[in-house]
Amino acid sequence: MKLPVRLAVLSAAALVVTACAPQTSDNSTDGTDEKTGTLRVWLFQEVGNKPKEKAVDSVVAAFEKAHRGTKVDVEYIPVDTRAQRVKAAFNDPKSAPDVMEYGNTDTAGYVHDGGLLDVTEEFGDWTEAKDTDPTARQSVTVDGKIYGAPFYVGVRALYYRTDVFEDLGLHVPRTMAELASAAREIRDARPDLYGLVVGGAYTYGAMPFVWANGGEIATGRNGSYASVIDSAAAQKGIKAYTSLFADDNCPPAKCAGMGGNDTVTAFAAGKAGMAIGGDFSHAAVEAGKVKGKYAVVPLPGVAAGSIAPAFAGGNNIGVLKSTSHRTLAVDLMEDLASKETQASLFEAMGFLPTFVDVRQRVAAKAPFVKPFVQTLVAGTRFVPASPAWAQIDSSLVLPTMFQEVISGKKTVGAASKDAAVKMNEAFGSAG
Repeated sequence: MKLPVRLAVLSAAALVVTACAPQTSDNSTDGTDEKTGTLRVWLFQEVGNKPKEKAVDSVVAAFEKAHRGTKVDVEYIPVDTRAQRVKAAFNDPKSAPDVMEYGNTDTAGYVHDGGLLDVTEEFGDWTEAKDTDPTARQSVTVDGKIYGAPFYVGVRALYYRTDVFEDLGLHVPRTMAELASAAREIRDARPDLYGLVVGGAYTYGAMPFVWANGGEIATGRNGSYASVIDSAAAQKGIKAYTSLFADDNCPPAKCAGMGGNDTVTAFAAGKAGMAIGGDFSHAAVEAGKVKGKYAVVPLPGVAAGSIAPAFAGGNNIGVLKSTSHRTLAVDLMEDLASKETQASLFEAMGFLPTFVDVRQRVAAKAPFVKPFVQTLVAGTRFVPASPAWAQIDSSLVLPTMFQEVISGKKTVGAASKDAAVKMNEAFGSAG
């Protein structure tokens, strides 16, 4: 993707099979293309979802007005349990939505399992598509065909309480070591707060610590992948992250089970001095108790002045192959992913647009975008471009590894080696 920057790693998204993918099933449409009726839409439930709902409601109202005899039924589904919902939908097309939001790591997996509709022709005819960021476009592309429309791009950075830092005389962390030290100083001085709120089930909040220390999830080998999560560098990063789960920062009893949304919710509620959150978390934080009392900077790396690599995230909007309303569903997909909607969702939620021109406009008038763009420029990481990622992700291999260390059940070495074995079994079975 070219933001103002190149996110080459995201091109891997076109190959990745994500956690939600079920086994292949025959869910192809019978060719019916009804021009009236009800369209079902699944979108992700965000922390502080109301602004997103308001923006989407506006799109839906305009769509229904322009397509008489048509009704749109939108359901917001939890991100963490989407795997089960999508699997059921793919296996039983009658329960499936017509249009669906999905993570950019989902594309190839859903295509492999016959879930997404090939919209190459319609995307090519869509006037706005020409301004789509190249790598965002790649995230909906598999084997040269297009299976959706990019919705937004997302990365994470460090949110911190400016009032707390000022009161305690702390400077903004410039390294991961300073980050940990500041977190413990906050907790010591303000025991009512988590220093840096972290989550044992927050994979993409944890991985920057692994990547910043030189570790990786896996490396390519003979056309497949082999896990290196148990390498010395990766273990150093795992130790750095899991050491933050302690009474002097974020007690394991409260933090081990937290996911990303939980940590953002805690920060927004004024319960933490710092948190790792995305550009997409901005609206929730703004709506919380810390409004006007926080700032955002790139998550620091190991060396002073460096930025920890972030996961290159983002979501897409696609049409399910099983829809009986192909034309209407594609039209709605384009409306939901349009320039107007992406600009609206940026205002509502802080989602970074996938259209180059729209992103340039919003970034020019929104200072909060800067640290996220800096993070993108510094370089990002992605998950292994392997069909095995579906099994690895849905089996919670990495969260389990982190939680085993946090709970004291296993050492970093033992937990990472066990995780590597599980990952390699998945890579091997995927071929």
